[in-house]
Amino acid sequence: MFPQRLIDGYTTFLHHRLQTERARYHDLAEQGQHPEIMVIGCGDSRVAPETIFDAGPGEMFVVRNIAAVVPPCEDEAHETFHGTSAAIEFGVNALEVKHIVVLGHASCGGVAAFANHAAPLTQRDFIGKWMSQIAPVMDRVGPEGADRADWIRRLEWGVVEYSMNNLMTFPAVRERVEAGSLTIHGAYFGVATGLLFMRNPQTGRFEPYQDVEDVA
Repeated sequence: MFPQRLIDGYTTFLHHRLQTERARYHDLAEQGQHPEIMVIGCGDSRVAPETIFDAGPGEMFVVRNIAAVVPPCEDEAHETFHGTSAAIEFGVNALEVKHIVVLGHASCGGVAAFANHAAPLTQRDFIGKWMSQIAPVMDRVGPEGADRADWIRRLEWGVVEYSMNNLMTFPAVRERVEAGSLTIHGAYFGVATGLLFMRNPQTGRFEPYQDVEDVA
């Protein structure tokens, strides 16, 4: 039986949000999607980009995988199936997005599994193989110190930077970045706090967003 939670949610959507945004959906169907922003995020159910950024239909092209990892662009001799790479190709070459945001988050299960050398969930260990990509991040961050929480956070930030760097291995991405028509951003969401950190491109540091109302 189809999940009742989804039936209830769709019923609410059908009688409320769809009624107020019917024209937008009609236009999207007729004219196609033209989002300017692509978000590469984690599949974690607590970190939904559309919710965090209060986005409506057609505003963001969202791709989610384990830990928001972007694999490097592979040459033809080593090509395998890459859903994330295909999405990048579509977002950049077809949709011509102007911004790509890599959105990491606190309490990331994928990063924790790698850091803890977690036992495989299945014999094929899809998660372990996927997360093995971030080994260079751990090498760069260094061994765990006295503050484990800080170490994990630095790993999570490092994965965002790793993915940002790998985006530049895609020729179309590099060309557009160098031409000034595409910008890559790093961000990090605190699940417990709801606080968004944005990577400062000048310093490389993740700095918490400050609302003007909070500062005043």
